[in-house]
Amino acid sequence: MRMFSINATRIVETDDLNALVAPRLPEHGYLWIACTRAELEQMQAQIQGALQTLCGVQLVDLHISDLLNQQLPSHYDYTSQYDVLVFRRLAAGNSERDATQPGLPAPHLPRRGGPPVLRRIDTSAVGFAVFDQLLLSVHPTDCAVRDAYADKLLHSATAESRATGARPPSSPADLMLRIVNQMVDAYLSLRRQLTHQLDHWQTELINPSTRFNNWSALLEARLSLHHLDEICEDQRSAMQDWIEALKTWPDGATPAAQRERDLLQVRSRDVLEHIERVVHHVRRLEQSAETAVQMHFSAQSHRTNEIMRTLTVLTAIFLPLNLIAGIFGMNFEFIPLLHRSNGFWLAMILMASTASGLVVFFWRKRYLERSAR
Repeated sequence: MRMFSINATRIVETDDLNALVAPRLPEHGYLWIACTRAELEQMQAQIQGALQTLCGVQLVDLHISDLLNQQLPSHYDYTSQYDVLVFRRLAAGNSERDATQPGLPAPHLPRRGGPPVLRRIDTSAVGFAVFDQLLLSVHPTDCAVRDAYADKLLHSATAESRATGARPPSSPADLMLRIVNQMVDAYLSLRRQLTHQLDHWQTELINPSTRFNNWSALLEARLSLHHLDEICEDQRSAMQDWIEALKTWPDGATPAAQRERDLLQVRSRDVLEHIERVVHHVRRLEQSAETAVQMHFSAQSHRTNEIMRTLTVLTAIFLPLNLIAGIFGMNFEFIPLLHRSNGFWLAMILMASTASGLVVFFWRKRYLERSAR
Protein backbone atom coordinates (compact mmCIF):
# COMPACT_ATOMS: atom_id res chain seq x y z
CA MET A 1 0.00 0.00 0.00
CA ARG A 2 1.20 3.47 -0.87
CA MET A 3 -0.21 6.69 0.57
CA PHE A 4 0.41 10.20 -0.76
CA SER A 5 -0.39 13.55 0.78
CA ILE A 6 -0.79 16.01 -2.08
CA ASN A 7 -1.23 19.76 -2.18
CA ALA A 8 -0.24 22.52 -4.55
CA THR A 9 3.28 22.87 -3.16
CA ARG A 10 4.17 19.53 -1.63
CA ILE A 11 3.78 15.80 -2.25
CA VAL A 12 4.71 13.42 0.56
CA GLU A 13 4.56 9.63 0.45
CA THR A 14 4.23 7.38 3.45
CA ASP A 15 4.05 3.61 3.74
CA ASP A 16 3.27 3.64 7.45
CA LEU A 17 0.15 1.55 7.91
CA ASN A 18 -0.41 3.15 11.29
CA ALA A 19 -1.45 6.25 9.38
CA LEU A 20 -4.73 4.45 8.66
CA VAL A 21 -5.49 4.35 12.40
CA ALA A 22 -5.38 8.10 12.88
CA PRO A 23 -5.37 9.54 9.34
CA ARG A 24 -5.27 13.24 8.59
CA LEU A 25 -6.04 15.12 5.44
CA PRO A 26 -3.38 17.54 4.20
CA GLU A 27 -4.10 21.21 4.56
CA HIS A 28 -5.40 22.66 1.27
CA GLY A 29 -4.90 19.33 -0.43
CA TYR A 30 -6.05 15.74 -0.59
CA LEU A 31 -4.93 12.18 0.12
CA TRP A 32 -4.27 9.32 -2.31
CA ILE A 33 -4.43 5.77 -0.97
CA ALA A 34 -3.27 3.20 -3.52
CA CYS A 35 -3.61 -0.45 -2.55
CA THR A 36 -3.91 -3.86 -4.19
CA ARG A 37 -6.99 -6.04 -4.09
CA ALA A 38 -5.34 -8.39 -1.64
CA GLU A 39 -4.54 -5.47 0.67
CA LEU A 40 -8.10 -4.12 0.40
CA GLU A 41 -9.50 -7.55 1.25
CA GLN A 42 -7.14 -8.06 4.18
CA MET A 43 -7.33 -4.50 5.54
CA GLN A 44 -10.92 -3.71 4.71
CA ALA A 45 -11.82 -2.75 8.28
CA GLN A 46 -8.85 -0.35 8.64
CA ILE A 47 -9.51 1.28 5.26
CA GLN A 48 -13.22 1.66 5.95
CA GLY A 49 -12.41 3.18 9.33
CA ALA A 50 -10.00 5.63 7.71
CA LEU A 51 -12.66 6.64 5.18
CA GLN A 52 -15.16 7.17 7.98
CA THR A 53 -12.71 9.39 9.85
CA LEU A 54 -11.56 11.40 6.83
CA CYS A 55 -14.74 11.66 4.74
CA GLY A 56 -17.51 10.82 7.18
CA VAL A 57 -18.71 7.92 5.03
CA GLN A 58 -17.73 4.36 4.22
CA LEU A 59 -17.88 2.47 0.94
CA VAL A 60 -21.05 0.44 0.55
CA ASP A 61 -20.71 -3.31 0.34
CA LEU A 62 -21.58 -3.51 -3.36
CA HIS A 63 -18.83 -1.04 -4.21
CA ILE A 64 -16.35 -3.02 -2.13
CA SER A 65 -17.32 -6.10 -4.13
CA ASP A 66 -16.84 -4.19 -7.37
CA LEU A 67 -13.39 -3.01 -6.34
CA LEU A 68 -12.38 -6.56 -5.38
CA ASN A 69 -13.62 -8.08 -8.65
CA GLN A 70 -10.69 -8.13 -11.06
CA GLN A 71 -12.80 -9.21 -14.07
CA LEU A 72 -15.61 -6.69 -13.66
CA PRO A 73 -16.35 -4.74 -16.87
CA SER A 74 -15.55 -1.05 -16.91
CA HIS A 75 -18.42 0.96 -15.45
CA TYR A 76 -19.25 4.07 -13.45
CA ASP A 77 -21.41 4.41 -10.34
CA TYR A 78 -21.96 7.09 -7.74
CA THR A 79 -23.51 8.01 -4.42
CA SER A 80 -24.26 11.41 -2.96
CA GLN A 81 -20.80 11.56 -1.35
CA TYR A 82 -18.40 9.71 -3.66
CA ASP A 83 -18.01 8.29 -7.17
CA VAL A 84 -16.78 4.85 -8.19
CA LEU A 85 -15.10 4.13 -11.51
CA VAL A 86 -13.93 0.63 -12.49
CA PHE A 87 -11.65 0.72 -15.52
CA ARG A 88 -10.25 -2.33 -17.33
CA ARG A 89 -6.71 -1.57 -18.40
CA LEU A 90 -5.01 -2.62 -21.64
CA ALA A 91 -1.37 -2.70 -20.71
CA ALA A 92 1.65 -4.80 -21.60
CA GLY A 93 2.27 -7.31 -18.87
CA ASN A 94 1.07 -10.55 -17.38
CA SER A 95 -2.42 -11.22 -16.17
CA GLU A 96 -3.55 -10.74 -12.63
CA ARG A 97 -1.62 -12.92 -10.20
CA ASP A 98 -3.04 -15.13 -7.54
CA ALA A 99 -2.20 -13.68 -4.13
CA THR A 100 -1.69 -17.15 -2.65
CA GLN A 101 0.67 -18.19 -5.46
CA PRO A 102 2.60 -15.11 -6.59
CA GLY A 103 4.44 -16.92 -9.36
CA LEU A 104 1.36 -18.30 -11.12
CA PRO A 105 -1.53 -16.63 -12.94
CA ALA A 106 -4.93 -16.71 -11.30
CA PRO A 107 -6.55 -20.05 -12.24
CA HIS A 108 -9.97 -18.54 -13.08
CA LEU A 109 -8.64 -16.18 -15.74
CA PRO A 110 -9.02 -17.36 -19.37
CA ARG A 111 -5.88 -17.74 -21.38
CA ARG A 112 -5.78 -15.39 -24.36
CA GLY A 113 -4.53 -16.78 -27.64
CA GLY A 114 -3.15 -15.25 -30.79
CA PRO A 115 0.20 -13.54 -31.31
CA PRO A 116 2.51 -13.05 -28.32
CA VAL A 117 1.75 -9.33 -28.06
CA LEU A 118 -1.96 -10.11 -27.58
CA ARG A 119 -1.19 -12.69 -24.91
CA ARG A 120 0.88 -10.10 -23.04
CA ILE A 121 -1.94 -7.55 -22.79
CA ASP A 122 -3.21 -7.36 -19.21
CA THR A 123 -6.93 -6.55 -18.98
CA SER A 124 -7.31 -6.59 -15.20
CA ALA A 125 -9.62 -4.00 -13.69
CA VAL A 126 -8.46 -0.97 -11.71
CA GLY A 127 -10.97 0.60 -9.32
CA PHE A 128 -11.26 4.18 -8.08
CA ALA A 129 -13.34 5.67 -5.27
CA VAL A 130 -13.33 9.46 -5.65
CA PHE A 131 -14.16 11.61 -2.62
CA ASP A 132 -13.91 15.38 -2.25
CA GLN A 133 -10.47 15.22 -0.62
CA LEU A 134 -9.44 11.60 -1.03
CA LEU A 135 -8.83 9.11 -3.82
CA LEU A 136 -8.81 5.39 -3.09
CA SER A 137 -7.43 3.33 -5.98
CA VAL A 138 -7.42 -0.47 -6.05
CA HIS A 139 -4.89 -2.06 -8.40
CA PRO A 140 -3.86 -5.57 -9.46
CA THR A 141 -0.89 -7.16 -7.75
CA ASP A 142 2.44 -5.63 -8.84
CA CYS A 143 0.64 -2.94 -10.85
CA ALA A 144 3.17 -1.16 -13.04
CA VAL A 145 0.71 1.64 -13.80
CA ARG A 146 0.43 2.64 -10.15
CA ASP A 147 4.18 2.57 -9.55
CA ALA A 148 4.96 4.41 -12.80
CA TYR A 149 2.51 7.17 -12.09
CA ALA A 150 3.57 7.41 -8.44
CA ASP A 151 7.15 7.99 -9.57
CA LYS A 152 5.93 10.55 -12.08
CA LEU A 153 3.89 12.26 -9.37
CA LEU A 154 6.85 12.48 -7.01
CA HIS A 155 9.02 13.80 -9.83
CA SER A 156 6.47 16.54 -10.57
CA ALA A 157 7.03 17.91 -7.08
CA THR A 158 10.71 18.63 -7.72
CA ALA A 159 11.97 22.12 -8.47
CA GLU A 160 13.09 21.12 -11.97
CA SER A 161 9.60 19.92 -12.90
CA ARG A 162 7.97 23.03 -11.50
CA ALA A 163 10.35 25.14 -13.55
CA THR A 164 9.10 23.43 -16.74
CA GLY A 165 5.47 24.15 -15.84
CA ALA A 166 4.50 20.63 -14.69
CA ARG A 167 1.71 20.78 -12.12
CA PRO A 168 0.53 18.03 -9.80
CA PRO A 169 -3.12 16.97 -10.02
CA SER A 170 -5.36 19.58 -8.44
CA SER A 171 -8.01 17.19 -7.09
CA PRO A 172 -8.74 13.49 -6.58
CA ALA A 173 -10.83 13.46 -9.77
CA ASP A 174 -7.97 15.04 -11.70
CA LEU A 175 -5.57 12.42 -10.33
CA MET A 176 -7.93 9.61 -11.31
CA LEU A 177 -8.26 10.94 -14.87
CA ARG A 178 -4.50 11.18 -15.24
CA ILE A 179 -4.05 7.57 -14.13
CA VAL A 180 -6.81 6.41 -16.50
CA ASN A 181 -5.23 8.38 -19.32
CA GLN A 182 -1.90 6.68 -18.66
CA MET A 183 -3.60 3.27 -18.80
CA VAL A 184 -5.18 4.13 -22.15
CA ASP A 185 -1.92 5.47 -23.57
CA ALA A 186 -0.21 2.24 -22.47
CA TYR A 187 -2.28 0.40 -25.10
CA LEU A 188 -1.53 3.00 -27.75
CA SER A 189 2.15 2.13 -27.34
CA LEU A 190 1.34 -1.48 -28.36
CA ARG A 191 -0.26 -0.50 -31.67
CA ARG A 192 2.92 -0.87 -33.71
CA GLN A 193 3.57 -4.41 -32.47
CA LEU A 194 -0.01 -5.53 -33.16
CA THR A 195 -0.05 -3.91 -36.59
CA HIS A 196 3.33 -5.45 -37.48
CA GLN A 197 2.15 -8.94 -36.51
CA LEU A 198 -1.07 -8.75 -38.53
CA ASP A 199 0.76 -7.21 -41.50
CA HIS A 200 3.17 -10.15 -41.40
CA TRP A 201 0.25 -12.58 -41.48
CA GLN A 202 -1.34 -10.69 -44.35
CA THR A 203 1.87 -10.97 -46.34
CA GLU A 204 2.01 -14.73 -45.72
CA LEU A 205 -1.66 -15.18 -46.60
CA ILE A 206 -1.39 -13.35 -49.91
CA ASN A 207 1.99 -14.72 -51.00
CA PRO A 208 1.23 -17.64 -53.36
CA SER A 209 4.65 -19.22 -52.84
CA THR A 210 4.04 -19.90 -49.15
CA ARG A 211 1.57 -22.20 -47.48
CA PHE A 212 -0.03 -20.55 -44.46
CA ASN A 213 -0.81 -23.09 -41.75
CA ASN A 214 -1.11 -20.90 -38.66
CA TRP A 215 -4.90 -20.81 -38.81
CA SER A 216 -5.45 -21.54 -35.12
CA ALA A 217 -3.34 -18.53 -34.09
CA LEU A 218 -5.15 -16.29 -36.58
CA LEU A 219 -8.55 -17.43 -35.31
CA GLU A 220 -7.48 -16.88 -31.71
CA ALA A 221 -6.18 -13.43 -32.66
CA ARG A 222 -9.56 -12.52 -34.14
CA LEU A 223 -11.33 -13.70 -30.99
CA SER A 224 -8.87 -11.78 -28.80
CA LEU A 225 -9.35 -8.62 -30.82
CA HIS A 226 -13.11 -9.00 -30.51
CA HIS A 227 -12.67 -9.36 -26.74
CA LEU A 228 -10.53 -6.21 -26.66
CA ASP A 229 -13.21 -4.41 -28.66
CA GLU A 230 -15.79 -5.28 -26.00
CA ILE A 231 -13.45 -4.04 -23.25
CA CYS A 232 -12.88 -0.76 -25.11
CA GLU A 233 -16.62 -0.27 -25.57
CA ASP A 234 -17.11 -0.74 -21.81
CA GLN A 235 -14.33 1.78 -21.18
CA ARG A 236 -15.95 4.34 -23.45
CA SER A 237 -19.37 3.80 -21.90
CA ALA A 238 -17.96 4.23 -18.38
CA MET A 239 -16.12 7.42 -19.34
CA GLN A 240 -19.22 8.83 -21.01
CA ASP A 241 -21.21 8.16 -17.84
CA TRP A 242 -18.51 9.95 -15.84
CA ILE A 243 -18.66 12.97 -18.16
CA GLU A 244 -22.43 13.14 -17.87
CA ALA A 245 -22.20 12.97 -14.08
CA LEU A 246 -19.50 15.67 -14.12
CA LYS A 247 -21.93 18.03 -15.86
CA THR A 248 -24.27 17.79 -12.88
CA TRP A 249 -21.65 18.98 -10.41
CA PRO A 250 -22.39 22.42 -8.97
CA ASP A 251 -20.57 25.39 -10.40
CA GLY A 252 -17.46 26.54 -8.59
CA ALA A 253 -17.91 29.18 -5.93
CA THR A 254 -14.80 31.03 -7.10
CA PRO A 255 -13.25 31.59 -10.54
CA ALA A 256 -10.39 29.25 -9.59
CA ALA A 257 -12.82 26.50 -8.57
CA GLN A 258 -14.81 26.99 -11.78
CA ARG A 259 -11.60 26.79 -13.81
CA GLU A 260 -10.72 23.50 -12.06
CA ARG A 261 -14.13 22.11 -12.97
CA ASP A 262 -13.69 23.18 -16.60
CA LEU A 263 -10.25 21.56 -16.68
CA LEU A 264 -11.78 18.32 -15.39
CA GLN A 265 -14.28 18.35 -18.24
CA VAL A 266 -11.52 19.03 -20.77
CA ARG A 267 -9.35 16.24 -19.38
CA SER A 268 -12.31 13.85 -19.31
CA ARG A 269 -13.06 14.55 -22.97
CA ASP A 270 -9.39 14.06 -23.78
CA VAL A 271 -9.40 10.64 -22.09
CA LEU A 272 -12.59 9.76 -24.00
CA GLU A 273 -10.91 10.78 -27.26
CA HIS A 274 -7.94 8.52 -26.47
CA ILE A 275 -10.31 5.63 -25.74
CA GLU A 276 -12.07 6.21 -29.05
CA ARG A 277 -8.70 6.06 -30.79
CA VAL A 278 -8.09 2.70 -29.14
CA VAL A 279 -11.54 1.48 -30.21
CA HIS A 280 -10.87 2.63 -33.76
CA HIS A 281 -7.50 0.88 -33.86
CA VAL A 282 -8.80 -2.39 -32.41
CA ARG A 283 -11.65 -2.44 -34.93
CA ARG A 284 -9.25 -1.68 -37.74
CA LEU A 285 -7.13 -4.64 -36.64
CA GLU A 286 -10.24 -6.82 -36.60
CA GLN A 287 -11.10 -5.71 -40.11
CA SER A 288 -7.50 -6.30 -41.21
CA ALA A 289 -7.56 -9.85 -39.89
CA GLU A 290 -10.90 -10.53 -41.60
CA THR A 291 -9.72 -8.91 -44.83
CA ALA A 292 -6.53 -10.97 -44.76
CA VAL A 293 -8.54 -14.18 -44.56
CA GLN A 294 -10.85 -13.10 -47.39
CA MET A 295 -7.92 -12.02 -49.56
CA HIS A 296 -6.21 -15.35 -48.89
CA PHE A 297 -9.18 -17.35 -50.11
CA SER A 298 -9.64 -15.00 -53.06
CA ALA A 299 -5.98 -15.47 -54.00
CA GLN A 300 -6.29 -19.24 -53.63
CA SER A 301 -9.42 -19.25 -55.79
CA HIS A 302 -7.68 -17.13 -58.41
CA ARG A 303 -4.66 -19.44 -58.37
CA THR A 304 -6.91 -22.49 -58.73
CA ASN A 305 -8.65 -20.87 -61.70
CA GLU A 306 -5.31 -20.20 -63.37
CA ILE A 307 -4.20 -23.80 -62.85
CA MET A 308 -7.48 -25.15 -64.24
CA ARG A 309 -7.23 -22.82 -67.23
CA THR A 310 -3.70 -24.02 -67.98
CA LEU A 311 -4.70 -27.67 -67.66
CA THR A 312 -7.71 -27.06 -69.91
CA VAL A 313 -5.53 -25.44 -72.57
CA LEU A 314 -3.03 -28.30 -72.45
CA THR A 315 -5.87 -30.78 -72.77
CA ALA A 316 -7.23 -28.87 -75.76
CA ILE A 317 -3.77 -28.91 -77.41
CA PHE A 318 -3.20 -32.65 -76.99
CA LEU A 319 -6.74 -33.71 -77.84
CA PRO A 320 -6.26 -33.38 -81.66
CA LEU A 321 -2.93 -35.18 -81.35
CA ASN A 322 -4.66 -38.08 -79.61
CA LEU A 323 -7.25 -38.09 -82.36
CA ILE A 324 -4.59 -38.30 -85.09
CA ALA A 325 -2.72 -41.02 -83.19
CA GLY A 326 -5.98 -42.93 -82.73
CA ILE A 327 -6.79 -42.74 -86.45
CA PHE A 328 -3.40 -44.08 -87.50
CA GLY A 329 -3.70 -46.80 -84.89
CA MET A 330 -6.81 -48.32 -86.47
CA ASN A 331 -6.53 -51.94 -87.64
CA PHE A 332 -7.27 -51.30 -91.33
CA GLU A 333 -5.08 -52.68 -94.07
CA PHE A 334 -5.25 -49.62 -96.30
CA ILE A 335 -4.63 -46.34 -94.49
CA PRO A 336 -3.14 -43.27 -96.23
CA LEU A 337 0.57 -42.77 -95.57
CA LEU A 338 0.73 -46.09 -93.69
CA HIS A 339 2.91 -47.93 -96.21
CA ARG A 340 4.97 -44.95 -97.30
CA SER A 341 8.59 -44.63 -96.20
CA ASN A 342 8.09 -41.04 -95.06
CA GLY A 343 4.59 -41.58 -93.61
CA PHE A 344 5.77 -41.39 -90.02
CA TRP A 345 7.46 -38.04 -90.53
CA LEU A 346 4.48 -36.66 -92.41
CA ALA A 347 2.23 -37.64 -89.48
CA MET A 348 4.64 -36.04 -86.99
CA ILE A 349 4.74 -32.85 -89.05
CA LEU A 350 0.94 -32.77 -89.11
CA MET A 351 0.72 -33.27 -85.36
CA ALA A 352 3.42 -30.64 -84.66
CA SER A 353 1.70 -28.16 -86.94
CA THR A 354 -1.63 -28.76 -85.26
CA ALA A 355 -0.12 -28.35 -81.77
CA SER A 356 1.78 -25.20 -82.78
CA GLY A 357 -1.31 -23.68 -84.35
CA LEU A 358 -3.34 -24.32 -81.18
CA VAL A 359 -0.57 -22.90 -78.97
CA VAL A 360 -0.46 -19.70 -81.05
CA PHE A 361 -4.25 -19.46 -81.00
CA PHE A 362 -4.51 -19.87 -77.22
CA TRP A 363 -1.59 -17.50 -76.65
CA ARG A 364 -3.29 -14.77 -78.66
CA LYS A 365 -6.47 -15.40 -76.69
CA ARG A 366 -4.35 -14.86 -73.51
CA TYR A 367 -5.25 -18.31 -72.22
CA LEU A 368 -1.56 -19.09 -71.67
CA GLU A 369 -0.57 -15.67 -70.35
CA ARG A 370 1.03 -15.70 -66.94
CA SER A 371 -0.56 -13.34 -64.41
CA ALA A 372 1.68 -10.68 -62.89
CA ARG A 373 2.41 -11.12 -59.16
